[in-house]
Amino acid sequence: MSQSGAGQMTEASSGTGEPPLPPQQSRPGGGRPWYRRRAFLVGAVVVAVVAVTVVTDLPQHASRPVQIAGDSTVMSEVNSDVGACSYALGESFTIYGDLVGHRLTSSDAAEAPGLLSDDQTACSYANDSIYELSNIEVPGSAAGKDLGQLVDTVSLWATSDALRAIEEIQALDTDPSSTTALRNLSQAEQMLTSDRTQAESELEAADNVLHTRLPALHLAEVPAS
Repeated sequence: MSQSGAGQMTEASSGTGEPPLPPQQSRPGGGRPWYRRRAFLVGAVVVAVVAVTVVTDLPQHASRPVQIAGDSTVMSEVNSDVGACSYALGESFTIYGDLVGHRLTSSDAAEAPGLLSDDQTACSYANDSIYELSNIEVPGSAAGKDLGQLVDTVSLWATSDALRAIEEIQALDTDPSSTTALRNLSQAEQMLTSDRTQAESELEAADNVLHTRLPALHLAEVPAS
């Protein structure tokens, strides 16, 4: 590299020393922010799966009890990190059920938007626990690949499926007759059920590898619409 080029790079990196500000998280003209789009999240998960595969392919000589202890810790971390989102999803569907059942008092109706906003935050990366969930380190045990896939699936369940469902409930709280929101909520419910089933299958696969029962996965079940 030429001295002038190097000088330009030095000048560009000098100054206040402060890191650049992050780009805006919404797109001009509306639309869902990039970090809430399932296509983006699925792509990110593919990268995560590759990383997990590299880790879990390393030779491991830990005893079975040690592997079980480590994998049990992973499951405890998953349940802890997704817990607030799981509760928030259940609360959102309770509010929605009361809305369509005409059981909301005027006071309840006034409080609902704030509660739903908090629920939305609980399932987004604005919640530190969701960020921690996406960064759980899976040990290289015999069941490591299955647990790595479970972590990715639960992350999708929270940041794509649950978040979308809550957003559609917010839309229906504003306009209960919105056919678009109703259709989108139905799709989100299907994905919540599908990804929850997938995560439970991955946990069962890990159990079978270790010939044990790791801690159960605690994800809210979507009530029948």
